[in-house]
Amino acid sequence: MTIQLSMNEAPFVKAMCKATHDAWLKGWDERNGGNISLLLDDEVVAPYIDLLTGQRELQLPESMPELANRYFLVTGSGKFFRNVLIEPEANLGLLQIAADGCRYRILWGLTDEAVPTSEMSAHFLSHVARLKASQGRNRVIMHCHATNLIALSYVLEPSSAVMTRTLWEGSTECLVVFPEGVALLPWLVPGTDEIGQATAEMMLNHQLVLWPFHGVFGSGSTLDEAFGLIDTAEKSAQVMVKVRSMGGAHQRITRDQLLALADRFGVTANPEALYQ
Repeated sequence: MTIQLSMNEAPFVKAMCKATHDAWLKGWDERNGGNISLLLDDEVVAPYIDLLTGQRELQLPESMPELANRYFLVTGSGKFFRNVLIEPEANLGLLQIAADGCRYRILWGLTDEAVPTSEMSAHFLSHVARLKASQGRNRVIMHCHATNLIALSYVLEPSSAVMTRTLWEGSTECLVVFPEGVALLPWLVPGTDEIGQATAEMMLNHQLVLWPFHGVFGSGSTLDEAFGLIDTAEKSAQVMVKVRSMGGAHQRITRDQLLALADRFGVTANPEALYQ
């Protein structure tokens, strides 16, 4: 009996549908806010290669030879996360970067002349950075408008160390999940090469990068890992927003307690946040 393959039933498409729907349910991706890109290995795509008939070719924002011939599943520009589960082919696109690293072809999805996310530069540059930083393990870049992380960027000192320490103190899980801390960029115009370059630079040493007053970029080896990373930081931010609404903290997790936590789980805490 021959099994008829369908792109909508491909595990990576179904996983992206779940991730986008979960993010929308969280309230992180209103309207067309947010975008995700997933790097796929050749062997994952191979069973579906006969279904990839798209020929539309577009120019990359800049040359990325490090990603030549690689496949990516991405969300589309102007697409609503709440609709991905309903119409994957209209809201997602499977791309392949050309051999010269300067162009890409839309092999499937993004129907009606739709194009990939407007944050493509930040995504692909961050993929290059995370592949280098993680020895090839990190395959996901996820951007969303996590409510409480945005809120904290309005009230905290604009410092990566301060933001990191605040999140570590909001939940003991945070130091274990992101011991390298969180990078907080200065405000930059979204969708520009400038913010893409700045994000990628921070991604060399951080899995989480915050854009003040806007949102967060997270990375991971899987969609679940990237989602869980952002979810952990956002939960801590929610706790700290509540603490401030109740008049501020009367006690806190101390430096010695954070050091004990790092020792117990075998991680190295970012010293700038630990001793700030």
